Amino acid sequence: MRSDDVTAIVVTFDSAHALPECLGALQADGVPALVVDNASADATPAMAEGQGARVIRNARNEGYGRANNIGARAAESEFLLVVNPDCVVENGAVACLVDAARRYPDAVLLAPQIVEPDGRVFYQPRSLLATSLTNPDGKLVLPEGEACAPFFSGACFLIRRDVFLALGGFDESIFLFYEDDDLCRRIADSGAALVYVPQAIVRHGRGRSSGEKRGRIFTSRWHQAWSRAYVSRKYGLPNPAPGMFAINALKAAAASLTFRRKLVERYAGSAAGALAFLKGEKALERENLS
Repeated sequence: MRSDDVTAIVVTFDSAHALPECLGALQADGVPALVVDNASADATPAMAEGQGARVIRNARNEGYGRANNIGARAAESEFLLVVNPDCVVENGAVACLVDAARRYPDAVLLAPQIVEPDGRVFYQPRSLLATSLTNPDGKLVLPEGEACAPFFSGACFLIRRDVFLALGGFDESIFLFYEDDDLCRRIADSGAALVYVPQAIVRHGRGRSSGEKRGRIFTSRWHQAWSRAYVSRKYGLPNPAPGMFAINALKAAAASLTFRRKLVERYAGSAAGALAFLKGEKALERENLS
């Protein structure tokens, strides 16, 4: 693998606590990084530049998918490694992914083995957008080697840049959540393959991409609920918003009696996101984006 084969796109938002380990691992593996910062309030951009990364500073939070698209258009390499700032790519992992891409020319997206902090292997057992291997019970069965699947986690993956751009990148109507499921569905619908490469290992901090801040849980759950309803309707699936609103509104009311702020934010955010979708509101409007 040549150093100009791949560009790592790292989208950040108040990620200074996680970024040094992420960028340090990429640098040690000879993978150039392009950090697209979504108007962090901490030292993330300066820290990224100090570690030798190229940095694009967005004037506002553009959302995860839109920021990745900005990075993809700015990169010039054959492949993109989309990687969350709370991921640490082990030595040789990117070379394994590129090698697999050379061996499987029909594969567009290649996914590493993602290992959680407790040592468990994260392998997405199902996606609501999958048309094959739907696994309704969500039973986790790890492939014994390289294998095709209809969907993979967006925490870290390698993708052919030209195909990513030809597909329109991530759906820019989505601010956060389910953009990876949507991308995998469009790749699969195009007739291309998505391949699991377990010898490429990535350690995932899960949930450490952004620091904690009051109201952030509410916002995150708002977008998760809205995006789930959006992608469901995009592909002709039943609208989950009414049920999500009813269940989470009741849970938020019950949680308010416990005075546990994070729990209230969680359920109230989900209820508000579902209600917003039912009212025809757009995720980008909430974030003052067009």
